[in-house]
This record gives sequence, C-alpha cells and structure tokens, in this order.
Amino acid sequence: MATKLSTISLPLKLTFLIFSMVLNCMGIVILQLSEAKITYEKLGFLESFKDIPIALISLFAVNFISKIGTKKALILALAIVGVCSCILPFVEVFWFYKLWFAIIGACFAIGKICVFGIIRNNIWDEKSLAKTMNSVEASFMIGIFVVNTGFGWLISSQYSEFWKFGFLFISLLSVVAIFLFSRITISEVKKTEDEGLISELSNIFNTPVIAFLAVIFFIVFIEQSFNSWLPSFYKNHLKVNSFFALQASSFLALFSYVGRMGTANIIQRFSLSKYYNICLGLIVFVLCLIILIQYFESDNSKILLYLFPVIGLFLSPLYPVINSKMIAQIDKEKINLFTSLIVIFSSLGSSVSSIIMALLFGNQLLNYYPLYILFFVIILLVISLIYFNLVKKKIRN
Repeated sequence: MATKLSTISLPLKLTFLIFSMVLNCMGIVILQLSEAKITYEKLGFLESFKDIPIALISLFAVNFISKIGTKKALILALAIVGVCSCILPFVEVFWFYKLWFAIIGACFAIGKICVFGIIRNNIWDEKSLAKTMNSVEASFMIGIFVVNTGFGWLISSQYSEFWKFGFLFISLLSVVAIFLFSRITISEVKKTEDEGLISELSNIFNTPVIAFLAVIFFIVFIEQSFNSWLPSFYKNHLKVNSFFALQASSFLALFSYVGRMGTANIIQRFSLSKYYNICLGLIVFVLCLIILIQYFESDNSKILLYLFPVIGLFLSPLYPVINSKMIAQIDKEKINLFTSLIVIFSSLGSSVSSIIMALLFGNQLLNYYPLYILFFVIILLVISLIYFNLVKKKIRN
C-alpha cells in the first residue's frame, strides 16, 4: 500500500497544484478587472460561474467517472484545463471569464472526486487518511502561493499588460501531469451494485453527515473570504500597491502550506477532534488580536499585513482533518458519491462567501472585514462541536 501510494503521490499533488492555480487566480482576476472598471457586483458573481458548475456537475460526475475510469477522467479534466489556459490570454471580453471559470469548475469537480477516491481506495484508518490528505492538499496551498507570487511579479514588471500569459505555465504543468498519469497504473474504485442516485443519497444522509456538510460549507466559506478577497482588502483598505497586495497574500498560502505539512507530520500523535478544535481556537485568538489592533490602534495598521497570513497556519488543517475523519467511516464503494457531496457544499460555501464579500467591498464596509470573518468562525466552531458530539453518540450506540 505504501509503495503504491508513493508512486501516485507526485501526480496527485501536481493535480491539486494545477487546480489550485486556476481556481485561486480569482483574486488576481478580481484585482486586475476592478482596475479595468468592472464593478465589484459583477466580480462577486464571477465566483458563482466557477462554483455553481462544480455543484451541478459533481453528482453526475460520479457515473461518468465510473464509466470511463478514474485515470481517464483525471487526464481528460487536466487536458481541458490545459487547453482553456492556453486560450485565455488571447481573449479580452468579460463574458469569456465566466465561461472559463465554469469549465474550470466542472473539471475540478471531476478531478477532486478522482483524487479523493484514489486516496480512500488505498488507505483505511482516519489518521493515515489525515496525514495523506494534508500532504496532498498542501500542494493546493503551494498553488495559491505560486499563482500570487508569479502573477504579482508579472503585474509589477514592465510587461504587466501581458499578465494573462502567465496561464501558459499552467498549461505546461497540465501536460506534465498528464504524462505522469499515463505512465502509472491506478486501481479503480468500483461500485458493487448499481443503485439509483436518490436511493444512494438516502442511504448516505443522516444527522452526522448533515452536520459534517455544514462544517465543510463554513470552512470553505471562511477560506474563500481570505483567498479571493485578501489582495483587494490589502490594496483598498491598507493602501498598498497591487504587487505587495499579492505578495502579502502569498504568505497566507505559504503559512497554510506549513500548517498542512506540519499537520501531516504530527497528526498521528493527536486526537483529530482535539487538534481540529485547538486550530479553531487559535484562529479566533488571532482574529480578536487583529480586531483589537484595528479598532484601538490604527484602522489601517501595516502590522495587519503580517497577522492575516498567520491565520493560514491554523485554518488550512481544518478541511483535510475533518474530511479524513468522515471519509474513513464511508464505504469505499460510496466514496465517489460522498466526495461529490463534499465538492458541492464546498462550492456553495465559496460562492456564497464571494457574493457577500462583494457586497461588503461594494458598500465600502472594509472596516468590518475581520469582524465579519470572526462571526462566521464562531458559527463554524458551534457547528463543529455539534458534529463531534453526534459522532461520539453514534460510536457509543
């Protein structure tokens, strides 16, 4: 099992890296198009063109993946991403960004279901799952760092008008990932019986699962408040230039990478639920510190540039830790369908977050940015405690 997993680890990480770059370039697109006089209301709904297809495609993607196979589905998704990234630099109209993000979202839905299925098909216990998922998803954070840093340098250079040509690098990575997948053999996740979709969903849903999906929704909701909108907060509220706004945001991704890799290395020593709750408590602490500085020292204190990225250390482990705890309890035959539910609620959290953030920015309420996030972190904490309590009762029964 270990040897097999180590063989497929690199292409899985590269897959998450690629999808991270195309999904999290949203912050750069928002920053650049806002300077081109596209309103924040329009840019806020741009996120929905990515997230709604993710939600719609996810359930149907399960049967599609089962028919053509996990490996072929992954290669197809990566190929489409590569082609779309090649086309983007040569198109100027705003409507194409909507189409582009819709296609990327659909491909991500397929890709994530495949990756989660491969991992679950090779690992049984929840702590090993948590270690592997933190390791693979850490590459997602590297993607955010690379895309913000790379595009930041390009935007601040004398070739800033050609910033969209940075997407050609993503196309190249897609080719590399496809080549790596073509050289390995992957065990497929097979269904033991062909049930109807409604029947399968009814067998999965129970109170702990509903609570878990609510937790997933709010984790991604909070993550998206940072990933897509932090550069604009830095530029519009803290009055830094576009380059520094993107670089400072890159450090959020870097700290998030450290958080996930650190979790992958130490998670075997801790209870998953206790580790998760400690991380949430530290997020609340840092946000309270930011609010105190903002309201009692200076509204646009530059120290906030360095405090926001620290949140990534504690926010980034939440998603893979809670996923691994739940996925370990799901039958391997149902993992693709269950992953599709994770993808759906993740995309809904992302989309709703971006719409609300667009309203916040559009109405010049940036003073409330950290307070807004703290409010939803507290909601997440309450729902998480309910979820862990339900899981404990289920185990006892």
